[in-house]
Amino acid sequence: MGMELSPRLAHIKPSSTLKIASLAKQLKAEGKKVVDFSVGEPDFDTPDPVKKAAIEALQKGFTKYTPPAGIPDLKTAIIDKLKRENNLTYTPKQIIVTSGAKQAIFSALFAILGETDEVLISAPYWVSYPEMVSLAGAKPVIMTTAEQEGFKLTPQLLQKSITKNTKALILNYPSNPAGVMYTKQELESLSEVLKKHSLYVISDEIYEKIVFDGRSFTSFGSLKDMHEKTITINGVSKSFSMTGFRIGYIAAPEKVASACETIQSQTTSCATSFCQKAAVAAFTLNDEWFAFVRKTFELRRERIYNGLSRIKKISVHKPEGAFYVFCNIGKTGMNGNQFCERLLQEECVAAVPGDGFGYADYMRLSFATSDEQIDEGIVRIERFINREHRKPRA
Repeated sequence: MGMELSPRLAHIKPSSTLKIASLAKQLKAEGKKVVDFSVGEPDFDTPDPVKKAAIEALQKGFTKYTPPAGIPDLKTAIIDKLKRENNLTYTPKQIIVTSGAKQAIFSALFAILGETDEVLISAPYWVSYPEMVSLAGAKPVIMTTAEQEGFKLTPQLLQKSITKNTKALILNYPSNPAGVMYTKQELESLSEVLKKHSLYVISDEIYEKIVFDGRSFTSFGSLKDMHEKTITINGVSKSFSMTGFRIGYIAAPEKVASACETIQSQTTSCATSFCQKAAVAAFTLNDEWFAFVRKTFELRRERIYNGLSRIKKISVHKPEGAFYVFCNIGKTGMNGNQFCERLLQEECVAAVPGDGFGYADYMRLSFATSDEQIDEGIVRIERFINREHRKPRA
């Protein structure tokens, strides 16, 4: 018995998105022309001022440990950003810089959860939320939403799901995988339910800049009476095309932030020093950069949505933000795993099966890729479905 692995890992699945991305890279290495819709990262380069700041920090020898919670000038930049753009007021003690937003969520969950606690997660959900809750020793409680209702969490479903053991709700908008956005009024309706209960809201706002059709983004913590209940998670990966820099942050009530700092001091020690300097430069970029990001993804959304909508046997949910489309492929007679596995083998198109997001008959496609790749991918998906449809049945 002494050589067994931790029982916490018994029900933990590896990230399906990273698994498919790895298989796609393997096929590319073999010389195959893969259309990769798997990976959730912008395909354009990190802005030059950001790269220059990282290089300058390296050249100046800024390569040592930093304070566990982050360097003061990055904390200041984050505080200024949250005040200016999100109507959120924080002190330096309430900000923790982390090695990516993923680590920020992980630390926040470890800081607040006990073994009898439950965490509410709206499905379809990002693949890592339930696994992180389980790793923290708590119980993920999935709230299944309907596509005909825009995959949105309703106040009624939220109220029905809260029990005496509920410790937190994880909200993500615009969401991965379905690109779901909430209006300020919809968020206020959810907050009315939450006001009656003592629980945290972990608001994952990593895609806040990638919203379409002129929609505006509202931070959950800026709503009336929600500031002290909300743990805001964000980072530089998606908005600034800095996925490999691994810089995220937590903005939270001071006792939560303090606990996260303790966890970080005993795990990663601190986020990478020169990447923190690069993040400071990112927060100085003007709105021109974000306008470019939004416009690029909005045009790609139209391209992939219109292309996929013409294919029989799949239906596509039109995203309101982020850079993913969530497609129902149930009418093909295959579930998401079967469909995506064969699509990769037979057409060299990498897509992520929906079961990792809580919906077995779906797949997720990232449109963070070129117009040419989008067009070619649509051609291959249609060819695959048509060929499958024409096969004689036994």
